[in-house]
Amino acid sequence: MKSGDKPITGLLSDLARETSDLVQTEVRLAKAELSEKISQVNTGVTSLISGGIVVFAGLLFLLQAVVIVVAQLLEPVTQQPWVAPLVVGLIVAIIGLVLLQKGRHNLQPDTLMPKRSAESLRHDRDLLREQYK
Repeated sequence: MKSGDKPITGLLSDLARETSDLVQTEVRLAKAELSEKISQVNTGVTSLISGGIVVFAGLLFLLQAVVIVVAQLLEPVTQQPWVAPLVVGLIVAIIGLVLLQKGRHNLQPDTLMPKRSAESLRHDRDLLREQYK
């Protein structure tokens, strides 16, 4: 055995230590990425709520004006007072449903998954498998 060679126990000890260090580093990376994603969710939810409240307040005033305009436009067709609010209400409900779907899509689990950490862990797993072959 050469003087620079390590015994097998030393190599195994180094491998165990380096594997432990690698796992700890990956865990720290995953925690940091999850923290980032949680912050992203908080920001998204806060924006949705704040925007919804402000839009709702302005929309109430605008809708009243739209109902009046639609009622005037429908006056030659019908004199029923409920038709204009019904038409406007249906259009607003459809727009609201589209916006809700967009917000729901932004909060889907697949968009929040820590992809970099998962890919890094897969890469490390493959490297370790190659070393143990």
